[in-house]
Amino acid sequence: MSDQEPVAARRPSLLHLEHISKCFGGVQALKDISFDVAQGEVLCLAGENGCGKSTLIKIISGVHTPEPGAVMEFDGKPMEHLTPARARELGIQVIWQDLALFPEMSVAENIAFERNLGPKPHLVDYGGMRRVARSMLDKLGVSIDLDRPVRSLPIAQRQLVAIARALVADARLVFMDEPTASLSHAETLALLDIVRRLSAENIAVVFVSHRLAEVLDVSERVTVLRDGRYVGTFPTRGMTQIRLTELMTGKEFNEQVRAGQSISSEPVLSVRGLTRRSEYRDISFDIRRGEILGLTGRLGAGRTELALSIFGMSRPDSGEIRLNGKPLQMRSNRDAVAAGIAYVSEDRLSLGLVQPQSISNNTIVTVLNDLTNNIGLLSSAKEESLVDHWIKRLAVKIGHPDNPVSTLSGGNQQRIVLAKWLATKPKLLILDSPTVGVDVGARHGIFEIVRKLADEGMAILLISDETPEVYFNSDRILHMRDGAIIAEYVPGRTPMEKIEEEIHA
Repeated sequence: MSDQEPVAARRPSLLHLEHISKCFGGVQALKDISFDVAQGEVLCLAGENGCGKSTLIKIISGVHTPEPGAVMEFDGKPMEHLTPARARELGIQVIWQDLALFPEMSVAENIAFERNLGPKPHLVDYGGMRRVARSMLDKLGVSIDLDRPVRSLPIAQRQLVAIARALVADARLVFMDEPTASLSHAETLALLDIVRRLSAENIAVVFVSHRLAEVLDVSERVTVLRDGRYVGTFPTRGMTQIRLTELMTGKEFNEQVRAGQSISSEPVLSVRGLTRRSEYRDISFDIRRGEILGLTGRLGAGRTELALSIFGMSRPDSGEIRLNGKPLQMRSNRDAVAAGIAYVSEDRLSLGLVQPQSISNNTIVTVLNDLTNNIGLLSSAKEESLVDHWIKRLAVKIGHPDNPVSTLSGGNQQRIVLAKWLATKPKLLILDSPTVGVDVGARHGIFEIVRKLADEGMAILLISDETPEVYFNSDRILHMRDGAIIAEYVPGRTPMEKIEEEIHA
């Protein structure tokens, strides 16, 4: 394929870049990148973590300066002496994953914030601010209380506030960095409709996402970077997720249903009639030794709430949980860990890891009592041995174990979360959306580890709202809706498209 896509060719170019390179202290972040966005186009910028996407966006938005020899044009004119302020004047807006909103300020104040800036102090026109904010939200076709503080909004509405703020600044080109990472399926569909609406109004959108199904659905072309180099720009028509993954990683992937190698007939976990008011009801299922059981459904179906009860974090109102045939009466997650249950949370940043702490400390935190010496102090030798074992076993790419865990990529952070729990030698491993914020290449590596653990006899509960994840990595799949399990599927016997259709019906 090439970048000669008919849809883009019909539109004049808005942003044109050639020979974009960038070094940081001798490290080549970008090398000879080409990049082109047409007016009103929805373009995807794809690549694994560390491929240079953020660096390229920061060059375009004036944060970084490219190496000499770069060609940068906006609307046919050279982009010279580019600064963040100058980029905003041109109409270039970036909505980063953290959104960069002011949580204590109101929706109206956040949307119309830049309209109140100026060289001299002046009184704030609150009426004008509200009119501007309402106008922008009406343009997006949404309604949000203008007086609510942003901190009280769900993430989907915060996304809309950030988009409205970009429109106030007369945006002509909007970069969206992982805009759907924390959204439900319905919220994601609504956001994609907003993106299409912006395109219809001749506002170009560059969409950055690890969710490849969304990329192929909403964009006309995809530009792929790999290891700081330009791979190419391709039409999304006819592109598959597998082919795009191969372009991003340079590796071939053969997605296929994989049956467990040694699934026992005896259940490790048995749940019978489990109910917790307003969260889930009458849940019954088994997970056998060596089996990966997928649990899927829309967000809000009660999947995480069920997992938290199995992990002892919340007590069910009725029902029974058995582990290896013995009933569990758990007062807290400490009882669950002691029984042999491990839980990898979907929110690794705040619940899975202590970001300022070292890689080593995060790895050993669940087994500190096992690493003491004869006088009750932490044994450095035992600590180093355990950390070294799991870093090698899970192929974690690190600089030094004493470095903060925040220095690792998303995929390597998730491997440290796995290491932390695998160190407890669990009988049951609960994985709740284990690849959130993890790039596509790292996802395959994580699921290879998960399958190997199952083949070694571990029972695994895999929770995900991404159907391909559970379809290609589970032995059975349970479909949960409105707090109840409504169907069971076996990958290979039921087509994935049929399962997706029933989930989103």
